[in-house]
Amino acid sequence: MSSAEENVYQGHGRASSITIVPPDHQHQLRAKRSRTKMSSGNSNGELRAHFQANGHGHGHDKRLQRTQSELVSGRRAGTKWERSHIHFAPLSVPLQRRLQTLMVLAHTLSIALFLGTFFFLCTIPLFWPLLLPYTIYVLLSPAPHSGKLSHRSTFLRSLPIWSLFSSYFPARLHRSAALEPTRKYIFGYHPHGIISHGAFAAFATEALGFGQLFPGITNTLLTLDSNFRIPFYRDWALAMGLASVSRESCENILSKGGPNNEGMGRAITIVVGGARESLDAQPHTLRLVLKRRKGFVKLAIRTGADLVPVLAFGENDLYEQVTSDSHPLIHKWQLLVKKWVGFTVPLFHARGVFNYDVGLMPYRKPMNIVTGRPIKVVQQQQSQGGKVDDAYVDEVHALYVAELERIWEEWRERFDVDPKMELKIAE
Repeated sequence: MSSAEENVYQGHGRASSITIVPPDHQHQLRAKRSRTKMSSGNSNGELRAHFQANGHGHGHDKRLQRTQSELVSGRRAGTKWERSHIHFAPLSVPLQRRLQTLMVLAHTLSIALFLGTFFFLCTIPLFWPLLLPYTIYVLLSPAPHSGKLSHRSTFLRSLPIWSLFSSYFPARLHRSAALEPTRKYIFGYHPHGIISHGAFAAFATEALGFGQLFPGITNTLLTLDSNFRIPFYRDWALAMGLASVSRESCENILSKGGPNNEGMGRAITIVVGGARESLDAQPHTLRLVLKRRKGFVKLAIRTGADLVPVLAFGENDLYEQVTSDSHPLIHKWQLLVKKWVGFTVPLFHARGVFNYDVGLMPYRKPMNIVTGRPIKVVQQQQSQGGKVDDAYVDEVHALYVAELERIWEEWRERFDVDPKMELKIAE
């Protein structure tokens, strides 16, 4: 056999040859290739020097540089979706949390749902004979401010669904002192927040145990009178024990009922800051519109009701909204709307039903609603002109503010309030 054997294979109609090199010749071939590379490198260097000497080396160097440069890649598709600012809820969410979200969503959209149902029924002529007299009744009914609470349903207020609503955040109600059922009371709720979810959970339902903490006291949460002109929703609100925040409604509630039909054992809850305070509802802030708010103090003096300050830790953390500093024109427009129609529209956002970053659902932030010690009020008969003693009003108002500040200082650490956060009493 020779030093190189050649085998020829036939495949697909063509012949290809494979050369088999014996082992003793492989070392010689490798050495020969190495010498060839070295000579090639030397010749390339000589050629480069020759081209540079004759002014032709610049283009050749560029070609060599391109062949020896690193590979540069563009951006990878889909990276923005991997680090998206919107975090979607997983599919494996426990049933209880889904039901909690459903209840909060239903409460948040309750006005829109009831109003939409009414207008839908208006498109069906079959319901017109019922809807027309019902609409007249809604506009003329005195139930929201009569003080009789005849539409109130203890069964509806005690349904287990409200426990789902309250545990969404979760919310808890705490008392600083027991209240005597032989007196009447005005609970002042602070802050307003965006929608006052804490006030609804604590004082419009039995989910947080109001009846357990304050036995013998019938409490009524007050809201805007215009809400009782919304078809279907007004019936729902009345059944939940809500009433109008008008002066007539407040005085009727606190002067009727009880053992002697004088209002003893009754209470009302007023969100004192109102719509104006809702514009200051920012996370990690607590700015209360209270300095000039003395109407509820005068009401307490006229009716002989004791004042009970209520501070809700976490109410302002449920939503975010545009600030007056960054959007001054929007803030001025909101104030004009409040002046014209009596309420305003905060531009807010929080989380969604299926995500944690965008939507109108409140954040899952804990709320702790603390009721303070009652401030005894001596009833005064109105003097001529329908006014009470201004000096006594200022005195009671100062005691009320002092009790709010006591609640804040005493319980802020227990409820993990931001150390930099301060209570501010404004307007």
